[in-house]
Amino acid sequence: METAARTVYRLDRGYVAVTGPEAADFLERMLSNEVVSLEPGEARPALLLTPKSRIVAPLRVVREGPEAFLLITESSLAETLSSSLLKARFAAKCHIEGRPYLGYLSLGAGDGIPVDDYGVEAYESWAEELREAADPSELEPLRIEAGTPAWGKELDETILPAEAGLDETHVSFTKGCYPGQEPIARLHFRGRPNRRLRVLDVEQASPEDEIVLDGKAVGRVTSAAPGKALGYLRREVPDDAALQVGGAEARLHLLPARP
Repeated sequence: METAARTVYRLDRGYVAVTGPEAADFLERMLSNEVVSLEPGEARPALLLTPKSRIVAPLRVVREGPEAFLLITESSLAETLSSSLLKARFAAKCHIEGRPYLGYLSLGAGDGIPVDDYGVEAYESWAEELREAADPSELEPLRIEAGTPAWGKELDETILPAEAGLDETHVSFTKGCYPGQEPIARLHFRGRPNRRLRVLDVEQASPEDEIVLDGKAVGRVTSAAPGKALGYLRREVPDDAALQVGGAEARLHLLPARP
């Protein structure tokens, strides 16, 4: 039952179940983050990548039982995620299939798995039946201020995980091999990306606006809400830079480190 302290939003999610005696080992070999160490009921962000470390799908892995996992991604990526895993399964003893769930997010107290995409206490859950929920567009300013990239805005198949900061949240640098591991590790230990996703304080902005420093374009806006914007900036732009977006003054919004 809904309470005044809890607001529930509908999420546009897709779900892929991976079950069977070798499900954990198979996902450990395929995904960028640790899977085997998850306990039932725990969740962890991860990526499915190409061998060149391009993003196929960002996702959350939920361990539902000793031999049962649920992969949560964007609805537009569920079929791609499922088919990519099926092609790579070979003789692994696991079953892969989509699930017709509906996704929900609770701000404040709620059931489900905790998520930190919105900078406030939030829980994601799923159900087979349609539930009453608030307009999900209300979540966009929270997502932007938290610096969380979204597929189709900050993320696509051309973005490297490190550019979007996903190497800090979705990648393990101590686990075994998986597709795309070598390029990600090489960039992490021997180099750095040329650009990074940053949050800006700006009165008004629009996606695709250039971000300008000293008369030169140093990035572009990918998402915007009143007072805030997300965009990719050249790595060398200093934290205290006086920027401009669409002729308006802008400053980098420094985020606290994620736990």
